Parts: sequence; structure tokens; C-alpha cells
Amino acid sequence: MKDNSNRPILITGCSSGIGEHCASGLQARGYRVFATARKPEDAARLEAQGLEALQLDLDDSTSIRAAAEEVLSRTDGRLYGLFNNAGYGQPGAVEDLSREALRRQFETNVFGTLELTNALIPAMRRHGEGRIIQNSSVLGLVALRWRGAYNASKFALEGFYDTLRLELQGSGIHCVLIEPGPIRSNFRANALARFREHIDSEHSAHRAAYAAVLERLTRAGPAAPFTLGPEAVLDKLVLALEQPRPRPRYYVTVPTYLFGYLKRLLSARMLDRVLARIE
Repeated sequence: MKDNSNRPILITGCSSGIGEHCASGLQARGYRVFATARKPEDAARLEAQGLEALQLDLDDSTSIRAAAEEVLSRTDGRLYGLFNNAGYGQPGAVEDLSREALRRQFETNVFGTLELTNALIPAMRRHGEGRIIQNSSVLGLVALRWRGAYNASKFALEGFYDTLRLELQGSGIHCVLIEPGPIRSNFRANALARFREHIDSEHSAHRAAYAAVLERLTRAGPAAPFTLGPEAVLDKLVLALEQPRPRPRYYVTVPTYLFGYLKRLLSARMLDRVLARIE
């Protein structure tokens, strides 16, 4: 195994699931991992697990600047990797989404993520290398019903990363998108809380359809076929960090490969017929 001790990496969204698993996995591979979480108590728990942990709230510019400065202070201004993993899904039909719900979705998933990225690019430029890796989603490739806010945030990130990849050519910094489908995590529990907070299902034209949405969000065990554990994302993250010329995108799970293929193969209307069958 390559010596990764001189390759510090910052990971967002490490309170559970993909972020926590990847932080521990990369540390086991010899990386110096800075694991971040929005809640101080989660950061303290990560620290107790032996990780270098920081509190980081992507909705707060002051928190973003403080975390970036602290990491660079501890590493003498060097950062090899950034894995933007933090985010959540806001369920609900597009016509039921308030401006506030959309704003909060984009503040976390898009604006905070990009602000952190931009704060750390100069350090990577100074050393002539780096890996900026975004945990995107199959829903950055295709859209599904009742997920409009999340779809839009991931489509936005895909556009920003495709642009950033072009703009950073020749700098030694590689931009990579990881595209998971269903992964075991706390994603559904968090989405359920956001649904109850922002969606007035009782007075919606989609009231009947929301019964299926709630059943999916509250179902025990995997909510979709071909669900994998977070180790599947870690495998692709390692490739994105360690391959000399990483791919622009790494697919994870059968649904991502399938819908990526169908999007290239089918017309928009034919693809709509397929996607409309999925709750």
C-alpha cells in the first residue's frame, strides 16, 4: 500500500453513514483524516474514535472559514483531498416546495459545499496537486418524482463540478464526482424530518401519492433493490484519491449504472415512462 501519511484529507458529513465509514476507512489506509460534523457532540464522538474531528456547519460561512483555516493550520497549509459528502434530501412535489425549503436545500448541498471548496483550492494550487471529490447521486443524472429539491441540488453540483474540472486543467487538481444509488445510511430518516417540517401533505394535490412517499421513508431495512453498504462508496473514493488520472465520474450501485445507460440510450419521453414507475 502506498504511504498516504502526507496526504491529508477533509471529509464533510461524518456524523454517520458514508462520511463516518469513509473517514475510518481512509484513516486505516494511512491517510491523515479530518472528519467534520455539523453538531459539536458528533464531532466529539468522532474525536473519541481516534479521528481528527472538527465542527463544520455548511449553512454558516463563519464555520466554513474557521474549519478551513484550522485544517490548514494543522497541516502547514497542505491539503491533498476534499471529500464533499455532507448533504440531505428534501422530499416533496415541486409545487409543494416553499422558497424557504428550497433555499435551505441549496444552502447546505450547493452553496456551503462550494464555499468550502473555494476556500481550500488555493492551498491545493500552491502545492500543485489535489483531489476535490463530490459525493453526488444517481439523482444528479436522472430525476425522480417527489425529490425535486434534491434532484435540483445534485444537478447543480454536477454542473459546477464539470465546469470546475475544465477550469482546473493543468493545475494538478482533479475534480471527481461519485454517483451512488441506494446506500445504507440515515438519509431516509433525515429526509422524513424535512418532509414533516416543510410539506403540508394534508392540503396537497399529491396527498394520496404522499402515502407511498411516507411508506418508503419509514420502511425498515433497505428502501430500494440493490442497496449497498457505505463500503461501496469508500472503494470508489480510494480510486478517486489514488489513481494517477482519476475518472470524472465513478458510478456506485446497479441503479446508477442502469439509469446512466438508459439516459444515453432512450429518448426523454421513453425514459420518463421508466422513471414514472418509481416511487
